[in-house]
Amino acid sequence: MSKRQILNKKNLGIKDGLPLQASAGGIEELRRDIQRLMDMEAIRQLKYAYFRCVDTANLEELATLFHDDVTVHFVGGSYEWNVQGKADYVSNIGKSFSTEAVGQHNAHHPEIQMLSDSEATALWYLADNMWILNHNVKTHGTAIYRDRYLKVNGKWLIKDTSYERLYEINDVLTERPK
Repeated sequence: MSKRQILNKKNLGIKDGLPLQASAGGIEELRRDIQRLMDMEAIRQLKYAYFRCVDTANLEELATLFHDDVTVHFVGGSYEWNVQGKADYVSNIGKSFSTEAVGQHNAHHPEIQMLSDSEATALWYLADNMWILNHNVKTHGTAIYRDRYLKVNGKWLIKDTSYERLYEINDVLTERPK
C-alpha cells in the first residue's frame, strides 16, 4: 500500500478551473456561463447516480456513467484496488454488492473545477457504511474522492475515479441486521 500523502489540491492534482464569474460580454458569453453552470449540475447528478447505482447494484445504469477507458484506484484502510476499463469495473462492482453485501454511500461538498467545455475535475467528500452480511462485518468511514470527467457526445462521463480513506472502522456484527 502506498504511503499516506497530505490530501490537498496540489497533491491530488486538482488545478484551478475556469473562473466562476459572469462574463462582462454579451448574450453569447452569458449563454456560455449558464452552460458551464448546467454542466456543473450535470456532473453533480452523475456522481449522485453513481452512488445510487452502486448501492442498489444497478449495473446496467452504472455502466452508462463511465467512459470506456475509465481508470479506478481506491485506497482503503486495508486494501488498494486498481481497475482499468468500464467492463472490468462494473463486473467487480457486481461481485462486491449483492443481497449479502449492502452499501450506503453519501457524497457531498463537491469542489468542481471546469477545465474546458468538455473536461472537469472534482473532489467529493464521502461518508459510507458497508454491511458484509455473510462475514458479519460492518465497515464505516470517510474518504476523499478525486474524479476526472469528460463530456462525450453531449454527455458527461466519469473518466478517472479514485479515493483515499480518511478513516475506516470495521466492526464485527453480533447479529444479522433485519
